[in-house]
Amino acid sequence: MRAGKLYHQAGHPALAERVGGWCRVDGNGMSGNKHIVVIGAGIVGVSAAIWLARAGLRVTLIDRNAPGQGTSFGNAGVLASCSVVPVTAPGLALKGPKLLLDPSFPLFLRWSYLPRLAPWLLRYLSHANDNDTRRISNGLTPIVSDSVEQHKALSQDTAASPYMVPSDYNFAYSDRVAFDADAYTWQLRQAAGFKPEIIEGEAVREYDPAFGPSVGLLAVMRDHGYITDPGGYVAALAETFKGMGGHFVTANVTDFDLGGGTVQAVVTDEGRFDCDNVVLCAGIWSKSLANKLGLNVPLESERGYHIVFKQPSAGPKAPAMVAAGKFVATPMDAGLRCAGIVEFGGLDAGPSKAPLRLLRQTVEETFPDLTYADSEEWLGHRPAPSDSLPLIGEIGQSGVYTAFGHHHIGLTGGPKTGRLVAGLVAGDRPNIDLSAYDPNRFH
Repeated sequence: MRAGKLYHQAGHPALAERVGGWCRVDGNGMSGNKHIVVIGAGIVGVSAAIWLARAGLRVTLIDRNAPGQGTSFGNAGVLASCSVVPVTAPGLALKGPKLLLDPSFPLFLRWSYLPRLAPWLLRYLSHANDNDTRRISNGLTPIVSDSVEQHKALSQDTAASPYMVPSDYNFAYSDRVAFDADAYTWQLRQAAGFKPEIIEGEAVREYDPAFGPSVGLLAVMRDHGYITDPGGYVAALAETFKGMGGHFVTANVTDFDLGGGTVQAVVTDEGRFDCDNVVLCAGIWSKSLANKLGLNVPLESERGYHIVFKQPSAGPKAPAMVAAGKFVATPMDAGLRCAGIVEFGGLDAGPSKAPLRLLRQTVEETFPDLTYADSEEWLGHRPAPSDSLPLIGEIGQSGVYTAFGHHHIGLTGGPKTGRLVAGLVAGDRPNIDLSAYDPNRFH
């Protein structure tokens, strides 16, 4: 298959004209003898591996765990096309310290970690102004705005397709005052083409009786979707990749062989893998590997939690972002998954009690009639660059391409990012400007 057919061979010729389509550079396609190593078997890595294989390249996918068992396992499952606004909105630098001290606000910090966090945090908060927020929003929009279409193109006619469910995506507020307090964010969403339908008062319960009286307004986003089992979805995609002739290896990547300045091989604890190019998409664990290539990425773990309420008696009919608790409640195969909370505390520490306690409390307030047979808690690590934009592109002229740093939008933007980076490796030119995601901005 020719590399230039990334969109048309997917069965979606119209997508070639959409944001993220591709233009041929040389018209010659790539040789199937070219070998690509993809590091990281989350949603981004598996997506990249599939699109590279569809372009006719030989691909080896490497991860220390089974596909879909890292951060891709525990997310909220929402294809949040409207998530085009970064956390660093104007005023965060002033409000942040107060919020950290408020036990009822879903932002936590392990104070012993603050000395290590401080340099990254200062850079992160420096973007909490109007100009940077709008610039970052403009950068996020092409990655996430067509998420549903990108997931369909990735998974159609595969065993992963049934995991994807079209749905609304609802933002739940206590009242109109609380909704109006988010006016800045909604203005940016509307500028990106996402305008909500407002439901208020008792009409909220008519729309979805699962919500209790603490929810007095829903901002309903139509034409979104969700994944009923994110880990199972990525695992099914990985099986699709293997069925195409792709090779999966369970190993821990330790280094690169950069003979002559370009990558010659990936070194792992299971041996050496000679290759022509590498795609690095190992989430937060990409930072240490990028360092070996001279790229010092200001990347921190934004620790996220979820609780799955098994065999729930009640729950929302569609994914809902609960503004008061900054968590998303999603009906999944395993039960009602409530995912969210922000905690800064690095990679090494175990779960904290306070975030999980607050999450349970806000879930009970939002869905007062909820009963369940059991619950299961989880902690994962969102890869958060200091400027809230993913890294997509080649590190210098090393032959190593980055595809990580998606913060809150990993599942949403994973298929698009995988497609973009596969095209770069295959020698295609995207019809969108990728300069905002250039990894060399951190050299």
